[in-house]
Amino acid sequence: MLAGLSLSLAARIGSAHARSAPAKVNAFKPGQPWLDTNGQPIQVRGSSIIKVGNRFYWYGENKERTTGKDRVWHWGMRMYSSVDLYNWDDLGTFIPPVIDDPKSSLHPYQFADRPHILFNKKTGKFVCWIKYLSEQFQTRTILTADKITGPYQIVASNVLPLGMGAGDFDLFTSPDDGKSYMAFERVHSEMIVADLDDSYTGLTGFYSTHWPYPGPPHTREGLAYFRRGEKHYMASSGTTGYFPNPSKVGVAQTFHGPWQDLGPLDRGDSSETSFNSQISSVFKVPFKKDLYIAIADRWFGTIDDPEFADGTLSRKVRKAFENHFIKKNRDAEDTAILKKWGRLNIDTSRATHVWLPVKWDGDRPWIEWRDSWSLDEFEDA
Repeated sequence: MLAGLSLSLAARIGSAHARSAPAKVNAFKPGQPWLDTNGQPIQVRGSSIIKVGNRFYWYGENKERTTGKDRVWHWGMRMYSSVDLYNWDDLGTFIPPVIDDPKSSLHPYQFADRPHILFNKKTGKFVCWIKYLSEQFQTRTILTADKITGPYQIVASNVLPLGMGAGDFDLFTSPDDGKSYMAFERVHSEMIVADLDDSYTGLTGFYSTHWPYPGPPHTREGLAYFRRGEKHYMASSGTTGYFPNPSKVGVAQTFHGPWQDLGPLDRGDSSETSFNSQISSVFKVPFKKDLYIAIADRWFGTIDDPEFADGTLSRKVRKAFENHFIKKNRDAEDTAILKKWGRLNIDTSRATHVWLPVKWDGDRPWIEWRDSWSLDEFEDA
């Protein structure tokens, strides 16, 4: 089966290059199909952006074959490059799927998510950490490369950070001293902020704990760190599978906090789903004075359920998750809701991207819905 998929993928890539290039993009249209310079849908999920030289690199999970009809969870980690943030060249899978080893964390049937890359100035290496949900724990696969585009070599697999089950995470580096950190969801429990070692491929053992919650849907995942001046910010989503929920944002004076919860990141969304999306990362545009872009995944595309618009369905889903994980008050309605909206086997190959500019009330960040927007609206650096 996998060999057939590989041949089909090659045929698709060949036909894509045969097409004429689409018209250049000059605006962001959140939730709408976004095509690369080959005219194909951009396929990165749980994504982040890193700038190297004069180019931007947008990377994440390649979900082009995750249709929900079989066990394919990912097809490697994919990367695109751009000079303007609008028009993206497909660089393919910078970390390809491992086809011949079903036990590898990079096998398409395995649950590998949310790659994050740091550049280590001391070693000259690009270091990539990937979340991996094994049969027992949520662990990490760590890889390094000499170039941003790879090839990447595995340094370690099935790593339990600090001996903990570690869910969604983010990596970030201090611009002051080059020291790097990982923030991660200690599974269904709290947020951990931990110091990386000098190589960025391990942890020193020093960490702090924040935002303890009794479990889903309240536990914070989809962690997205950003910094503005001397203040540190962390956006995050609740834990409701692929069903969207309200994103929150917190602020701290140091990497290790204490972290203050500022409340919802979004404004004006009556459905309480952060505009039907899950936060992935927040990117500071270097050539704009004060522009941060909240990058999110719209996993479901469009939801037509009549209860969705006013938030009724969203509240029902969150309550079903809460009842399920605290193992109280479970009933047939909760089971039916989770079966429909909390399932994993959805067609994420059709997911879309939601990019929205971060606005500020003093030091308080927030996002609002925009059907279309452009970089020209913001002051140059």
